[in-house]
Amino acid sequence: MTIAKIIEISSDSSVSFQDAIQAGIARAEKRLKNVKGAWISEQKLTVEKGNIVSYRVIMRVSFVLD
Repeated sequence: MTIAKIIEISSDSSVSFQDAIQAGIARAEKRLKNVKGAWISEQKLTVEKGNIVSYRVIMRVSFVLD
């Protein structure tokens, strides 16, 4: 029987949502074993003086427990 756990993380980037997702998954891979998937629950922007300065994603990451 396989048991998986799901955690919620946030990740920021000054480049794009895609970059924020990549950074979040890379960090999760360093800390967790057996990462199997993720889904994005929220996307947020930080705007200063009419310009986008930060992209943030909130994602849920699933991984299989040993």
